[in-house]
Amino acid sequence: MVKIKAIEKKERALGAKLFLKAERCNSPKCVMVRRAYKPGIHGRKSHSSLSDYGRQLQEKQKLQIIYGLNNRQMNNLFKKESHDKIRVILEQRLDRVISLLGLAASTRIARQLVSHGHILVDGHKVTISSYQVKKGDIIIVKPSSKALKIFEDVPLRLKNYLPPPWLKLEVEELKGECLREPTTKEIKMPIDINLVAEFYSR
Repeated sequence: MVKIKAIEKKERALGAKLFLKAERCNSPKCVMVRRAYKPGIHGRKSHSSLSDYGRQLQEKQKLQIIYGLNNRQMNNLFKKESHDKIRVILEQRLDRVISLLGLAASTRIARQLVSHGHILVDGHKVTISSYQVKKGDIIIVKPSSKALKIFEDVPLRLKNYLPPPWLKLEVEELKGECLREPTTKEIKMPIDINLVAEFYSR
């Protein structure tokens, strides 16, 4: 409960759903439905508009929270890569791919599955969430982990689910495959990447 409240406080502070709490984000229980205002005693009365810097900082913080990136990783990414390449790199992170396949209900949960050793890539355990999934990579839940409660409802939940066209999903096997690199049009990101780039170009 403490973790959920901490996540909800971050969402309220940034004024946006970050989709970190799985199904809760799409239900009436979502904090952005129940209390869509900033935390604190003045939260309801706060209507001040953000400066350009404030909007840039806000988008940067959203990206960091969703993908679990630290300041050094963010700085390296935005200093070295183009906007489109950054979008592709983030989309092909192992934790993001697991979430897109539906094997985890959110990127945050996918990150935990990876770090706890429940995911195999081409038969090898990978515990680094930022691992870049490549064309031909097979992502599967480790056989000894398939009986865990967190995977119990996956086949039912994904019965009519279609992953992005650059991924292939075999629901009953809890397995996915990367068919190719995603195009920028196929990447749906709840962040204005241009504002983040402006923050790092100052």
